[in-house]
Amino acid sequence: MKQFLSTLPGNVIGCFRGRMIVWHLIAILLTYILVVSGFDWFYFRSTRSHALWLIMFPGVVIGQFVPLLLPLTLLYLGHSWENAKTIRTAWATGQAAFIGWFISSCYKAFTGRVHPEHTLGPDISHIFHFGFLRGGIFWGWPSSHTATAFAVAVTLFVLLQRRWLRVAVIAYAFYIGISVSMTIHWFSDFVAGAIIGSVIGVTVGKSFTREI
Repeated sequence: MKQFLSTLPGNVIGCFRGRMIVWHLIAILLTYILVVSGFDWFYFRSTRSHALWLIMFPGVVIGQFVPLLLPLTLLYLGHSWENAKTIRTAWATGQAAFIGWFISSCYKAFTGRVHPEHTLGPDISHIFHFGFLRGGIFWGWPSSHTATAFAVAVTLFVLLQRRWLRVAVIAYAFYIGISVSMTIHWFSDFVAGAIIGSVIGVTVGKSFTREI
């Protein structure tokens, strides 16, 4: 808990420090390209399928609860096993999830992007309501599901040593991101969330590596 609190402010700032800010700019640039090129709308039209919805929507639910349940589970196991490394990993993933949610929510508060409807209609992929809280913090750009999934997964990728676990956590993050891109978000929301989440994961993972 002490390390979670002591590193939290520095890691939030660290996600925008130096080369990290470049990745935020890349996320913004790629979003612009995907929107103006029409790819967001093309991807949306190409993935409207009831069968696909049934396959992918579980990822939305999983992505909602794993960032909360995983740190709590690791914390419980760490204390049960009296394993300091597992306890620190729990706090690391918890911090990554919190920062992922916080930063993505801040972006949403100022971009106000309209989320896709479930059925085909007019092209609304280009609609943003820039300002403050013009679109809330629960919908819009970037995808919080994706940002938190990649933040947690990349944090674990940095901390874990076993190759199969590293592959598994990255596969999980992509499943969540692709799932939301086919159900409740635009494709560019997923791309931006993956980039921003990875920045958070690297930042948090490196800060906790020094202690694990």
